[in-house]
Amino acid sequence: MSLSLWLAFFAAAWAISISPGPGAVAVMSASLNHGFARGYFATFGLILGFWTQLLIVAVGLGAVIATSATAFAVVKWAGVAYLVWLGVRQWRAAPVPYAAAGALASTTSRRRLVGEAWLLNAVNPKGTAFMLAVVPQFLTPGEPLLPQYLVIAATLTFTDLVVNAVYAALAARLLGLLRTPVRVRAVNRVFGSLFIGLGVLLATFKRT
Repeated sequence: MSLSLWLAFFAAAWAISISPGPGAVAVMSASLNHGFARGYFATFGLILGFWTQLLIVAVGLGAVIATSATAFAVVKWAGVAYLVWLGVRQWRAAPVPYAAAGALASTTSRRRLVGEAWLLNAVNPKGTAFMLAVVPQFLTPGEPLLPQYLVIAATLTFTDLVVNAVYAALAARLLGLLRTPVRVRAVNRVFGSLFIGLGVLLATFKRT
């Protein structure tokens, strides 16, 4: 991959990372519930998720999902169900005020935050469609593919780490306002509605 081609992908990677979606919602939700230090761990799960998507595309499975109606439908509806489940869970979450948030956060492991965020990205067929549509445009035919995929993965990782740190920090700053159950419940329902809304949008997604 030439420097000029990488610079073009680097610019695209920022746009991809900044664009709001399930990942941004997940990081902000985790940071609101658990603070920056613990909530930011969701970012690592999101990164593992798009690594999974990139691997799927790299080994050719992405083409199967893109061409097989059954495979696409299975992945798509699994993603829809997961987003809606996250939304319902957020809606039903106990309205624990900020003063007690520290005790609640300690009961939620970093491994769980990472695992849930990984699944969020890994079962998103829009991610596979994106990888199939965009990544090949930045690959140089005739050159070894593995180094190019590694550069793409590293670039997306960097931009995601930076952008999600901003999302997490902004969300964590709101913790000081969450001192009453009423406010906490309102925020939980906002994020729950966002997850459900994203699930509905994913349900309308069709292959082009």
